[in-house]
This record gives sequence, C-alpha cells and structure tokens, in this order.
Amino acid sequence: MSGEVETKALEVDRLQLIKKLIRGKGFKLTRPRKLILEHFLESDRHLTVEEIYQRLESTKIGIATVYRNVKLFHNMGIINEILVDGVAHYELKIYSKKALHLHFQCMECDDLIDIHDKELTMDYLKLNRSIEDKMNLEIYDAKIMYIGLCEKCKDKR
Repeated sequence: MSGEVETKALEVDRLQLIKKLIRGKGFKLTRPRKLILEHFLESDRHLTVEEIYQRLESTKIGIATVYRNVKLFHNMGIINEILVDGVAHYELKIYSKKALHLHFQCMECDDLIDIHDKELTMDYLKLNRSIEDKMNLEIYDAKIMYIGLCEKCKDKR
C-alpha cells in the first residue's frame, strides 16, 4: 500500500510542476487539461487522442477539446508525438516515469515498443554529441523510430 501512496504523491508533484509550466506559458490548468494530463501521468504506454477521449467519455469532455489540448501540450514540449502509419500516439515527455528511451514499430502488428536499455541509450547520447561536434550544432530533441518485425511477428514467419 505504501508504494501506491508514493506513486500517487509523485504524480501530484509532477502535475504541480507541469501546472507551473503551463501557467508560465500564459495558460490555465483547466479541468479538461488536468484530466488529460492525469492520464499521461498514470499511463505506461503510448496513447492516441481517441484512447484519451474514450477514457474521459464519462466526464463529458468532447473529442475536439482533447485534440486541442493534446496539440497544446505537444507544442509546449510536455508530450511527445510518435507517428505510426499516420496515426499520432503520445507519451509524456517531461516528468515522465520513463527514462530516455528509443522506439520500435513492428511492420506486421503495428505494435509500438519502448526500448529501455542503458547501454543503447548511452550510445544514442554519444551519437548526438558527435553530430553536434562535427556539424557545430545544438541538438535539443530527436525523433528516431526503428521499424521492423517484433519478436512475436518474426517468430510467426
């Protein structure tokens, strides 16, 4: 039970930090925005706007409101957008439970898989630094999607 209480307290802290960011950009943390953000804070997977809308259906928040706020959060850098066959999936970018990670999309089943591997993440960060040094750039973000067959689909072949 203690772990559950700690997790909830961490979500509240993260929500407060995001609230400050939103207010700093001149917006308010309205009820719909708070409910949408809570779904991102609680989720351990990538969400589509439609999935968020379905989860919020009982709150009477319309799909246009969900689309508008997800776009706002994306523009503020609060959430990441990952396109899979033209469908946008979103995940929390800042104050996320997930550490920096890479993404893999299966060509067969369209599954979107997070790659959590410390060594690979370090290689990725070294690549970013190398690009910055060689090209005299500053990289703030990168969107890399690996595409292929997941273990399940590969085994079916």
